[in-house]
Amino acid sequence: MRIGIPTETFPQERRVALTPDAIAALTKAGHEVIVQAGAGDQAGLPDDQYRDKSAKIVADRAEVFQSAEVLFQVRGLGANPEAGRADLELLHDGQALLAQLDPLWKPDLVKLLAERKVLAFALELMPRISRAQSMDVLSSQATVAGYKSVLVAAATSPRMFPMFMTAAGTITPAHVFVIGAGVAGLQAIATARRLGAVVKAYDVRAAVKEQIESLGAKFVEIEMEGQAAEGSGGYAKEMGEEFIRKQRELMAKVVAQSHIVITTAAIPGRKSPLLITGEMVQGMMPGSIIVDLAAERGGNCELSQPDETVVAHGVTILAPTNLPGTVPLHASQMFARNVVTFLKELTRDGALAVDMDNEVVKETLLTREGEVVHPRVLELLGQAAATEKPRTP
Repeated sequence: MRIGIPTETFPQERRVALTPDAIAALTKAGHEVIVQAGAGDQAGLPDDQYRDKSAKIVADRAEVFQSAEVLFQVRGLGANPEAGRADLELLHDGQALLAQLDPLWKPDLVKLLAERKVLAFALELMPRISRAQSMDVLSSQATVAGYKSVLVAAATSPRMFPMFMTAAGTITPAHVFVIGAGVAGLQAIATARRLGAVVKAYDVRAAVKEQIESLGAKFVEIEMEGQAAEGSGGYAKEMGEEFIRKQRELMAKVVAQSHIVITTAAIPGRKSPLLITGEMVQGMMPGSIIVDLAAERGGNCELSQPDETVVAHGVTILAPTNLPGTVPLHASQMFARNVVTFLKELTRDGALAVDMDNEVVKETLLTREGEVVHPRVLELLGQAAATEKPRTP
């Protein structure tokens, strides 16, 4: 098969869906690779590195789409809702698209992909099972985001992270509070600890306490009285009003004692839970930093503004929506390994073979033969249709 790698068109997206070091696995399996000229430039991967690995470089984006049987993209339509529409006419019947497509947030755009009769696979719907870990782009990119969030906080903070014993006296360590102990949160904890900070962490899932403590952080706990906080796939689920009230009371105390707060709490397909109110921000020490990694879905902090820096009550609130894109080389390498591994699940004897008995295929397939086929997306589309107001004659 021929695999196409177009340049990413989402604003400020510096990643590329396939890196030169991942090409060998594809050519060994009998596939050809065609790359749009400049696709890897912003990740520090010039065209010559792709040529050296036997990829074909073409200047025309349309040629990549027209000749490829399979397309790899970091952000396809849905995850690239505006610029991604320009690629719709380039997609063709039976072509496979492997990309982040944000179908639970933008289900209406999945219908446009179905109309092009493509086999669209949403990489962010990869099931959280052991054998799919090597294909999980959310986890690999969250690792990068968690790491970079601490560096961004450290670069912005007026204080250093570690404790220093100097001739001028002792410098006390920074206190970091990480909210959410998924992949991004755990990586943030590990990075902050390596820099010498005193770290506390919170998650509604009590089961992650051992992981948090194994990284040298203190687990902040709320008595849940039998409530189960873990939903499907290991993600946190939405909790009741009483729990949320207790949670915010505890948050206010810990946040006020922290110099750096990093929030990572997100629920797939839902608006990010509000965890830090404006009142809590007002109670923080001047010079404190908040890094809100959930800003793309509304944010965990009430005062967050996506991709903007807000200063309120002497506290700086950062709300980056694409931290992996700021570390494009390694983020791209990790993404490429995920997607190349996933392609193996979709092929047999060098050709596409969609096995609906394969869980990783079934859970990621969005469209097939002109129809939306994913149950969760169909449910969301049905809900949207039911709430549409009747048109005035």
